[in-house]
Amino acid sequence: MTQTLDPALLTEAGTPQQRVDSWLAAFETALADRDVDAAAGLFAVDSFWRDLTAFTWNIKTVEGRDGIADMLTAQLDTTDPSGFHATEPPVEADGVISAWIGFETGVGRGVGHLRLTDEGAWTLLTALQELDGHEESKGVRRPRGAKHGADPNRVTWSEQREIEARELGYTEQPYVVIVGGGQGGIALGARMRQLGVPALVLDSHERPGDQWRGRYKSLCLHDPVWYDHLPYLPFPENWPVFAPKDKIGDWLEMYTKVMEVPYWSSTTCTSAAFDEDAGEWAVHVNRAGERLTLRPKHLVMATGMSGKPNVPAFPGQDVFAGEQHHSSKHPGPDAYVGKKVVVIGANNSAHDICGALWEAGVDVTMVQRSSTHIVKSDSLMDLGLGDLYSERALAAGMTTAKADLTFGSLPYRIMHQFQIPIYDAIRERDKDFYDRLEAAGFRHDWGDDGSGLFMKYLRRGSGYYIDVGAAELVANGDIKLAHGNVRELTERSVILEDGTELPADLVVYATGFGSMNGWVADLIGQDVADKVGKVWGLGSDTTKDPGPWEGEQRNMWKPTQQEALWFHGGNLHQSRHYSLYLALQLKARYEGIPTPVYGLQEVHHLR
Repeated sequence: MTQTLDPALLTEAGTPQQRVDSWLAAFETALADRDVDAAAGLFAVDSFWRDLTAFTWNIKTVEGRDGIADMLTAQLDTTDPSGFHATEPPVEADGVISAWIGFETGVGRGVGHLRLTDEGAWTLLTALQELDGHEESKGVRRPRGAKHGADPNRVTWSEQREIEARELGYTEQPYVVIVGGGQGGIALGARMRQLGVPALVLDSHERPGDQWRGRYKSLCLHDPVWYDHLPYLPFPENWPVFAPKDKIGDWLEMYTKVMEVPYWSSTTCTSAAFDEDAGEWAVHVNRAGERLTLRPKHLVMATGMSGKPNVPAFPGQDVFAGEQHHSSKHPGPDAYVGKKVVVIGANNSAHDICGALWEAGVDVTMVQRSSTHIVKSDSLMDLGLGDLYSERALAAGMTTAKADLTFGSLPYRIMHQFQIPIYDAIRERDKDFYDRLEAAGFRHDWGDDGSGLFMKYLRRGSGYYIDVGAAELVANGDIKLAHGNVRELTERSVILEDGTELPADLVVYATGFGSMNGWVADLIGQDVADKVGKVWGLGSDTTKDPGPWEGEQRNMWKPTQQEALWFHGGNLHQSRHYSLYLALQLKARYEGIPTPVYGLQEVHHLR
């Protein structure tokens, strides 16, 4: 049974700074004394501790005093934390004191965030930032570069790079192989490079950035520039708010070169298997026609947040005389001018593709099979992101790192409570838009609990569109709208379940993607995919996110049930932020630092 907090600690200490200092001192004393009950008693009854690698060697949230006590009982001796202190003046609002903190563990240094109420700590974030003796070579530790003096055996930078490129994967095996060379794989590759861990990023495309260049020509980022920086090298100040796909592709190619990320393009992984006795993977690859076997200790699937494209099977697909493809293969509108196009789906890709087709004068119909959440881009930027990722936020002293940690400090269990008021405000601000959209017959929702886009993204990764213009075309009827599931395809049309016939020369399946473990099934085997289980989602028991509650993104950026197999991806923000914690977990293993994992992900769903 945990002890409870002495109210005097919070009510008699005076200023927010004094109250935070008193709490941190009591917390550190309890931890130093290994008094788990006393430490847990410093938390409110309904409380949350989110740890990013520092205490758990995991991405893990524990809830309530009993959950906190259980974690500390398992991890306190090996973590050996100390030095808790506030790093800037705390602030108080609505009875909650918020404080940024720093601390040390037995192996490194961390930062965190504390929300304190009269009952004790409501939320605590702890996040490992670096490992003792293995700090990144940046700032005061930046490499010298030049070697002054005379040296008859001098090896220049370019010569050293040529040696590394010639040897890695051949005479020297990478410690980590990263499958997928989009923004996620490149960001993690840059982290590995800075931490001195031999790693290879593998991608089937000819050049870094081709993942973006090959998409439909109108594609732009829907997230704003302040949200999308990569590690170490932010976008310049003149970078557009919403970057076009080809500009992103060029940036990724440049970034890969400048950050010296070991990157094999035109490389396809054909199979992989883990040798438990040797503790290594055999990864079979085809590198531009050359067949090789890599033997890394760790394998990272960095294929985004999504698995293989979901291509539905409908009767008549084999007799349809026109063209049909998944949205991920859509080349753009140019080849379809003067034709009739039916797009199955009403998500981000469906709207973007429909909008571009309409602009080209194509007769296009969107088939909405289930309700979709729409939020206007300007409203999302202002009300949803403005305090953390905007010029306004920068002017107020917000940095990208601080914004990431602020967002990360909110446990997923209660995050919807913070999101609902934002979307209530958006609903009121854009009432005329939503009235017109629904009058056009569009089936709109705000998420199962009214929490909007971010929670839909975190729970299911689908079911929404950030409106950059296409939803207006739906609202005014320029993009035609139909409803229901597809019954069959004929030679020249799509037939819906209610008998509606939609003439079509092209059918685009904007039907989303499966779980990332689908790639594992192809590369390693269905048995390993099932061993790992579903990737993504929180277990919120909302639409397409079945329970039980798991509290973190399933299997992302943390150990899985398959030894030495990891998943990395998400949007640019997540690729940037969480690549740090995955990199630190891999670096610790590379250096032989003990990494006792607390709360290894259980498997409740296979796909």
